[in-house]
Amino acid sequence: MSDRKTGKPLTCKLTTAEIRKRKEEVIDLMKRHVIEKKELENGYGYKFSGTDEILDSITSFIKSERQCCDFFDFKISVTSDSLVWLEISGPIGVKEFIEAELEM
Repeated sequence: MSDRKTGKPLTCKLTTAEIRKRKEEVIDLMKRHVIEKKELENGYGYKFSGTDEILDSITSFIKSERQCCDFFDFKISVTSDSLVWLEISGPIGVKEFIEAELEM
């Protein structure tokens, strides 16, 4: 998969075993706690409860993902009603990458 505009490949830098382990641990945890998903122009937004555990999980997710998928942009919003929004976006093609590789 590649960014349709630049042709730069959208690939994870992890090995297959590392990707499988991350999906079993970090990504599965994130998927279990998603309250709502919204499509963005260049990615997706995910709503979570605003607990400290969830904030820690989101932070861990971002820290690990920016090492292997350096084409992602992340935005965290914490609202006054104790909800957290995580937006994952990037270049053209990133939505398909999120769906296929992160299965989110």
